[in-house]
Amino acid sequence: MLKRYQVLLPDWLGDYIKILVDKYDLSFSEIIRVEICMAILSSVSEIFPEYKLGITPKEIYTQIRKQAEQEMEREDAYRILSKIYFETRKAIEYRLTQEKKQKK
Repeated sequence: MLKRYQVLLPDWLGDYIKILVDKYDLSFSEIIRVEICMAILSSVSEIFPEYKLGITPKEIYTQIRKQAEQEMEREDAYRILSKIYFETRKAIEYRLTQEKKQKK
């Protein structure tokens, strides 16, 4: 389920996201979601080095680069996005569990 949130972006960040929208043929919202997920995956792997990601940000960039060179099919793009969202959700659940343990 998606919820609507309003996010205020400076012009330079909005311009960058628009470039990615055109480059990868995804919506503005999808690009923002992916970028947030990438940040979460990176931060969780740094904060909790013992947590092993199912896919690392480096692997994601490699797949995206490879797909961009070969004119990515829409279903391939959504398969990669689905994997990113799934791994991010697992990483968030792990982090929340660890945070709860630290509070006790």
